[in-house]
Amino acid sequence: MSDAVEPGGEVGRVLDASDTLTLEADVLVLGGGPAGTWAALAAAAKGARVVLADKGYCGSSGATAPSGVGVWYVPPVPELREAAKSSREGLGGHLSDHGWMDRVLDKTWASVNELGTWGYPFPVDDAGQPVRRSLQGPEYMRLMRKRVKLAGVRILDHSPALELLVDADGAVAGASGVCRQLGQRWVVKAGAVVIATGGCAFLSKALGCNVLTGDGGLMAAEVGADLSGMEFSNAYAIAPAFASVTKTLFYSWATFYYEDGRVIEGAGSHRGRSIIAETLLTQPVFAQLDKADEALQAWMRTAQPNFFLPFDRAGIDPFRQRFPVTLRLEGTVRGTGGIRITGPTCATSAPGLYAAGDAATRELICGGFTGGGSHNAAWAISSGQWAGEGAALFARNVGARGGQRQVSGAGRAALPAAGGARQLDTEGVIRAVQGEVFPYDKNLFRTERGLATSLDRLDSLWRDVRQAGPAAADAREAVRARESAAMVATARWMFNAARARTETRGMHKHTDHPSLDAAQQRRLITGGLDRVWVRAEGPAPAPALAAAEASAP
Repeated sequence: MSDAVEPGGEVGRVLDASDTLTLEADVLVLGGGPAGTWAALAAAAKGARVVLADKGYCGSSGATAPSGVGVWYVPPVPELREAAKSSREGLGGHLSDHGWMDRVLDKTWASVNELGTWGYPFPVDDAGQPVRRSLQGPEYMRLMRKRVKLAGVRILDHSPALELLVDADGAVAGASGVCRQLGQRWVVKAGAVVIATGGCAFLSKALGCNVLTGDGGLMAAEVGADLSGMEFSNAYAIAPAFASVTKTLFYSWATFYYEDGRVIEGAGSHRGRSIIAETLLTQPVFAQLDKADEALQAWMRTAQPNFFLPFDRAGIDPFRQRFPVTLRLEGTVRGTGGIRITGPTCATSAPGLYAAGDAATRELICGGFTGGGSHNAAWAISSGQWAGEGAALFARNVGARGGQRQVSGAGRAALPAAGGARQLDTEGVIRAVQGEVFPYDKNLFRTERGLATSLDRLDSLWRDVRQAGPAAADAREAVRARESAAMVATARWMFNAARARTETRGMHKHTDHPSLDAAQQRRLITGGLDRVWVRAEGPAPAPALAAAEASAP
């Protein structure tokens, strides 16, 4: 098998059990987006032999590749850094950590500047200085793939992982999966693994999110890792009702209308999204980018040309005509929940396993609120490098015995079964999960009764997933079965954590508890598969702090 499979090949090939690609590496990176490619580069720079396995084609799959993204890129000026750190603390419910924010700002500043030395085509301002506050996804990821290959990393494209491997002591020791184009199984034994598989958008048709189904979270939980911030995973993005483009920056210059042309008061991209959702529960909502002048319109088309493609195809001028909009769930992609980080190397609570990017929690720098790009883009750059370096160090300590360890698969749900398990209705499971997480009146406006009802259904789905499996010989069905299991697991962690947070904080809106409760200014850790558990991280805030927080505006 070559080190890269070109895009466009057939999927759904029959698996050939006799044809297994077996590799050894110091570090295995799962995921080929920004976090995964930065992790691979960092591990290789430490002298590690690295294999990167991507569910799609490294360089063109995932949420970043088709988009323009802002980056949390702030000059090392104390006043600017302090303003940057405080800008979202209130929105995030004061759950972020200033030490982690300092680290991310420093690492992002240096790394984005390094992109410039690698040849990324940053635009220049009127003074001829490069403008480095945003990145165009196609150029960015094309460059990252090139750098990864130059570093000697083995790339397995269209090769989703199905499960992690563990040694006799329970340490993570690699992963196994399938190459969807060749119908070939693969096994990589490794000294350590980095999960950079992205978040979970529940196949909502949001741009670039068709491969983001929460697989990394499921694999991590199966080896004992826990998660954090999963209640902050109900992010919805504004999109044209007829398209998948979920880039919301330009809606800052939009007015929102009822079908009869009346303005929807209070509706907006930043603080008025709930009003849009409430209106959509009963009637259509329309938007028009009528607050942008001619100069701004020209800049918009240059900054994010793909935003305008669906409008151009439909013959709509979004600056002069109203168009229908919807809110598409982006879950943990624009949320902040993910695998819990236990230290500065982005290690998880499972030995030998590291997490980066949207697969990991972003609470450390965002608290309970974030959005597309910006903080998430900076987190992918920095956490990817720390995870890659940490994994390389762990693998070095494992030493040569890493490749000789006896390993076993850790997967526990929806895997091909030798005993002929009942075949899973994967599409039915996916539709059922979407029926619980998509509706605004279930997931955006949460209630105790609604969460309990949804969890009863999701728990039943999980039992079905645990008792069934895919058609054992079909590569596409094997991947789809694991995707459906990951979506069920992710939804259960989300709703259990939401039920435990009996207040409204960050993006978590609990209709039964609409106020901020200062005593709950703690992160919530969750985990488990058959039985999901939730606990608060650390002690409750001191009474004086709680009182001050309660009186804050």
